[in-house]
Amino acid sequence: MLAAGGVSRSMWVSIPSLLPCKTQNSDARTCLPRKVVHKSRSLSRFSALPLRRNFSIQTHFSLRASSSVAAVGTAEYAEEPSTKVKFQKSLSLPGCESSMSLLGTGYREKVFAIIGVKVYAAGLYINQSISSKLHAWKGRPVVEIQEDSSLFNSIFEAPLEKSLQIVLVRDIDGKTFWDALDEAISPRIKSPSSVDKSALSKFRSIFEGRSLKKGTFIFLTWLDPSKLLVSVSSDGLPSSVDAAIESTNVSFALFDVFMGNAPVSPSLKTSVATGLATVLSSE
Repeated sequence: MLAAGGVSRSMWVSIPSLLPCKTQNSDARTCLPRKVVHKSRSLSRFSALPLRRNFSIQTHFSLRASSSVAAVGTAEYAEEPSTKVKFQKSLSLPGCESSMSLLGTGYREKVFAIIGVKVYAAGLYINQSISSKLHAWKGRPVVEIQEDSSLFNSIFEAPLEKSLQIVLVRDIDGKTFWDALDEAISPRIKSPSSVDKSALSKFRSIFEGRSLKKGTFIFLTWLDPSKLLVSVSSDGLPSSVDAAIESTNVSFALFDVFMGNAPVSPSLKTSVATGLATVLSSE
């Protein structure tokens, strides 16, 4: 459940043009096509493309198995196939007592004028002890796991670390990123309390007025159902926590944005379901 950082990139289209040319006998003949380059209209800023919870073009998302974790280079990293972003297979983060393992990867894409615009890659990490709380789903197929909201609720409710790593694949200004995220979070909180409103305000302050460059890491880490840590780094893994958000409703709404029944990145949830099926079958 994205100018300083707009998606403003010109595209060039090569169109062949048949041009006459002369032989030594001055007889006209047709030469091979020569490319004539025309500049198309640039894509509008991504700020004009809010990420909505349910938008009519979700069918453009890929649910292919290729979005699952694929080993690349060394055994220490995995690559998200569509964006080629590499994720560490295990990591330790500020504010966490234990290391976490990568469960699955995916990407977030918006479609504008039939053009798919990838915004970020994402990977979900979990404390390995969480799997011990999921014995009821052992042996179940990926499709069944993916569609079972009670399994993902169990993961969220476990008082163990889970973290979503977002890696931007284009420049985005912080306000645009937050507005898109808030459009997905807020509808999931039906009657926000004063605690929820305060948490959302604190969440917003992390991103507003901030330029998020391509390659920026954003970690959204759930310590338990009521506490969320946010870390942002433009230079590799973060060394500190930017803010702690304390609201069960906000924490659950954010988790539901990515792992609920209408995820903003279907490829990520499919990959995570595949990872869960693998982990549970090996126990």
